[in-house]
Amino acid sequence: MHIWKKRSKEDIKKRVFDGLKNNINFYDSNILGLPGSHLDRQVFHQNADFLSNAPFLSTLIHNPNHIGCHTLGKSESFFRGTQEIERELIEICAVDILNAAPQSCDGYVASGGTEANMQAIWIYRNFFKATYQANVDEIAIVCSADSHYSMAKAANVLGLSIYFVPVTESDRSVTQEHLNHTLEQLKAAGKKYVIAIANMMTTMFGSVDDPSRYTNALEAHQLPYKLHVDGAYGGFYWPFAHPNSPLSFANEKISSVTLDAHKMVQAPYGTGVFLIRKGLMQYANTQEASYVEGEDYTLIGSRSGANAVAVWMILSTYGPYGWREKVLVLKNRADQLEATINALNIPYFRSPESNILTMKSSHIAPEIARTFGLVPDNHNNPKWYKVVIMDHVTMEHLLPLESALHQAQGSLA
Repeated sequence: MHIWKKRSKEDIKKRVFDGLKNNINFYDSNILGLPGSHLDRQVFHQNADFLSNAPFLSTLIHNPNHIGCHTLGKSESFFRGTQEIERELIEICAVDILNAAPQSCDGYVASGGTEANMQAIWIYRNFFKATYQANVDEIAIVCSADSHYSMAKAANVLGLSIYFVPVTESDRSVTQEHLNHTLEQLKAAGKKYVIAIANMMTTMFGSVDDPSRYTNALEAHQLPYKLHVDGAYGGFYWPFAHPNSPLSFANEKISSVTLDAHKMVQAPYGTGVFLIRKGLMQYANTQEASYVEGEDYTLIGSRSGANAVAVWMILSTYGPYGWREKVLVLKNRADQLEATINALNIPYFRSPESNILTMKSSHIAPEIARTFGLVPDNHNNPKWYKVVIMDHVTMEHLLPLESALHQAQGSLA
């Protein structure tokens, strides 16, 4: 590992509190120009005894603003202590999880996967405009039909066309035939530049794209492209279940990756991670933010440094080997459920070693779906229901579902 290691609770606590000491303390300093402060001390107690053993809660109360992108160099110096923790987190995610070369990526802790995906598409839209003098109506997003709705949202907000490539029913994959047809369609519509999205475990199916299928087709059609990986669900799972996956920065054709820490990492909601190769973040610079030290390169602008601290604390508590063990436990629970589903001949989809199993609704009684909180692909007309094996989904939770499926199957016999 490059810098990711397991740390003791005392080491983690010291590192966070040292970071806070290097941030500005509004009550002890004569700082008059910032439109911000610590959380309101009439509501949130600043000196409660328990806070000395609560680094994350202390960071929340100190309220550091991590506006900007701290991997680029200059940032708001008032919050340099916790910014350094975020920089280390970005390096852990890019290098130790996604196989980038050291110091080769920029990035920041976003509000979630949706923002991070939009950030990538925004950057590449501006890249094509600046590099090729492309018009917006010449740029298209291409992704699978199973991709997250944030791609459609980005197309809407950024004024881009979007093309969804059909997937096969059996393995949820984009076929070369469908992809070639889609590229022919967009070329006929005057599109010349492509922002391609490859999925690292989709939200509904846990399906995973082969990035070479996109890059080979785009190169054969002589279409300039940038390839982004949406790992909002799978980014903290798939690289550990499949360490040789081509969905990493070891693949030179991948330019950026989205991760989402408020899913598998169990960080507070509103915590995504955006990673991109050096030299591309500049295309999102908002120079009008001249009063911000270092300017702003992000969609979100002001953001809580506490979210970055939370993710760093979680990953540091486990370390790389502890995290692999956690993924293995989830995989084994999913294996158990898969064995039951197979024995009952229920049609389902599961990417190899994934912790998402999605079953055909025709074989799942609605009362079972309601009782166990199975999530449908469409609430109005469900065709699939999914089970997601999260940390809280222990065998004690899975066995009643398996029993209910057995009973339902027996009543149909």
